[in-house]
Amino acid sequence: MLHIPILRKGKPYYSVDVARTVHHRTREPFVEISQANVGLIRRDLLDQETPRRLLARFSTRELLDLCRRAAGHFLHDPLPLGEQRQGPDEYVRALSATTGMPHVLVRKNMAKIHGVLAEMESVLAGLTRGLDLDILDRGFGEADGHAVSFFPRGDALGVVLPNNSPGVHSLWIPAFAMKIGLVLKPGSAEPWTPYRIIQALMQAGAPPEAFSYYPTDHAGANEILRQCGRGMLFGDVGSTKAWRADPRVELHGPGYSKIVLGEDVIGEWEQYLDVMVASIVDNGGRSCVNASGVWVPRHADAIAEALAERLARIVPRPAEDEEALLAPFADAQVARRLSQMIDQDLYGEGATDVTARRRGAPRIAEFEGCTYLLPTVIRCHDPEHPLANREFLFPYASVVETPQEHLPEALGPTLVVTAITRDPALTRRLLSSPHVGRLNLGPIPTMRIQWDQPHEGNLFDHLFARRAFQSAYAAELAAV
Repeated sequence: MLHIPILRKGKPYYSVDVARTVHHRTREPFVEISQANVGLIRRDLLDQETPRRLLARFSTRELLDLCRRAAGHFLHDPLPLGEQRQGPDEYVRALSATTGMPHVLVRKNMAKIHGVLAEMESVLAGLTRGLDLDILDRGFGEADGHAVSFFPRGDALGVVLPNNSPGVHSLWIPAFAMKIGLVLKPGSAEPWTPYRIIQALMQAGAPPEAFSYYPTDHAGANEILRQCGRGMLFGDVGSTKAWRADPRVELHGPGYSKIVLGEDVIGEWEQYLDVMVASIVDNGGRSCVNASGVWVPRHADAIAEALAERLARIVPRPAEDEEALLAPFADAQVARRLSQMIDQDLYGEGATDVTARRRGAPRIAEFEGCTYLLPTVIRCHDPEHPLANREFLFPYASVVETPQEHLPEALGPTLVVTAITRDPALTRRLLSSPHVGRLNLGPIPTMRIQWDQPHEGNLFDHLFARRAFQSAYAAELAAV
């Protein structure tokens, strides 16, 4: 059986305490993962300065070149996995085995991670708003004719990672290029991707001490967030709630992303059906940037029916099928609970499962020993209905009709809004709304991410602070 060790500042460590993750279909143990206890994590994190000091020996330009080399290693090469080596095809099969994600979706996420590593200069340009990267090396410089100086808020970024999609790992990688040590807690079903990224970076020449990898329990995850100078947490509403008041921790929870059609284009809604479907379905509906709502001023019934007709065609397929769009639930009970939650809120007159009529079958499907939730479109007749602003780990969307003048306030907090409108008044309201995290103007799928645009929050602002700076010693500074 495969065994994934802990990495303590890059050095493999095999613990007597292991967790076994099963194959999602056979339910047989598939991989053993060494577990780090709280005491080990606390002891190791007493020294967060060494990784930062070793990374500081590199210029940012050198780290960008290193990331470009790592991109090729990640996508193409066999890399260490404990005492063995894992090629890219083996990585795809392993990740699919423990998460259920179809191979084609794993490869798409691999390409996304490769892109972030290969285009790291563009990523940093977006995060820093075009800052001269030499300033990160010196700690000071000039921007827009003014003296500037930045300092790190902490020596290490502690990241508690999810199981839902490998693509989210692209969000913490830029910390390495900004010379911040990484302390990673992988998801129990998705230990593969962060380990492979670390190995690709080390293969490219990164100092091993820059990376710590601690598979651990809830207590260990909390210890990482408490001890690291900066943190990042992926989770649901319940797991992120405890950290909402801590500014050191950047939270990545449900996105509640939405498509909005303006009054000026609603008569042409059929032209935008492909954008709606892609936003809902891509990546198996597992991402926080998947659209979970379509908000329109009119024609909601017709739009819901058209979406339901398209989504009802999507059925489970074998993991190796290049046409596979759905991922099964590794735990069938989770799928049943989610389906029950939807059904409980459907009672009464406020909402209708439009896809149920189209597919003529239950929402839960069994295929090749796996449990799936089939794509679901809910027509909510009241913007306040509980299902109007929900998000689930499968292709799910509500269709809500509300007057345009009620937007964007009626949307609530939304990670991504794709607003298909040329109406200047609605555009201004969306641009000024504090509840819209990312705004796509025009028929741009909510899933489309540009490297030079931060995904959620801003990692540079999270990791670095700007200090007031002036100097009367120009000659002396030139030698720094």
